[in-house]
Amino acid sequence: MSIIKNLISNIDDMDNRSISRDTINNFQIRSANDDKNNKNNNSISYKTKRTNNKKNKKTVDIVIPVYNEEKALEDSVKRLNEFLSENLQKFDCRIVIADNASKDNTQNIAKKLEQDGICKYLFIPRKGRGYALKEAWMKSNADIVTYMDVDLSTELEALPKLINALATRYDIGTGSRLHKESKTKRSFKREFISRTYNLIIKSLFWTNFTDAQCGFKGATRRAVNELVPLIKDNEWFFDTELLILAERKGYKIFDFPVKWIEDTDSKVQLINDIIKFIKNLLAFRWRLWVNERRDNRG
Repeated sequence: MSIIKNLISNIDDMDNRSISRDTINNFQIRSANDDKNNKNNNSISYKTKRTNNKKNKKTVDIVIPVYNEEKALEDSVKRLNEFLSENLQKFDCRIVIADNASKDNTQNIAKKLEQDGICKYLFIPRKGRGYALKEAWMKSNADIVTYMDVDLSTELEALPKLINALATRYDIGTGSRLHKESKTKRSFKREFISRTYNLIIKSLFWTNFTDAQCGFKGATRRAVNELVPLIKDNEWFFDTELLILAERKGYKIFDFPVKWIEDTDSKVQLINDIIKFIKNLLAFRWRLWVNERRDNRG
């Protein structure tokens, strides 16, 4: 582990921002509009907020996990909403902002967007992308759920490919920055670390997907209901667990190339996160091995 840490450290210094974990243990997810009058109604419901007759359309939730994203949120959501109206009319799509207890003006911006009918706002008083996706995906009853990073680093043109694949023959979809046909623009440091991390995954789990951590994924309702309750991590490692579990259980994974541009204002802490990821990989590998031995004995 120290060798990997030293190797990564020699590439470049990281910025000094870190992703901390809050200590709030009992968290709820709620709609901003229903917070006062419907405190017990924590699910995302298609019985409201839906207009026109869309019975023949598959429903899709597009989740955007955010934490202190006041700068990017409004423009990104409006861009996404416009893209959906122009390119995905055959689906009943909805944008869901999953707010991980932001401390800046993110909440007010998201509430205003919800009041304008552009999205659904969910507040989660705890940090962690895994928490946001577990809550938003599990409490939704959409046929298809997806998520993307708020910076829209992955081109929006990839979204119809993802949703169409999930609506037809695939169970899980994941964009890949490491696919041979992908076009990416990012620093050597991030490219090196990403490729190293995915090589470690392949060496430990013999996986076929090419990029575990790209922030552009989706799943069918059946896959979500079976796989998400099995995922232990509540932060960035959520993505890796999802794909490994899906592949091992025989789900069809749509691994496809994307155009991706690095967000220079990203909150990802590469050195700290890669060390944490490797520890998580080893712990996950051990957990799977123990479960396999137990199953074989049974």
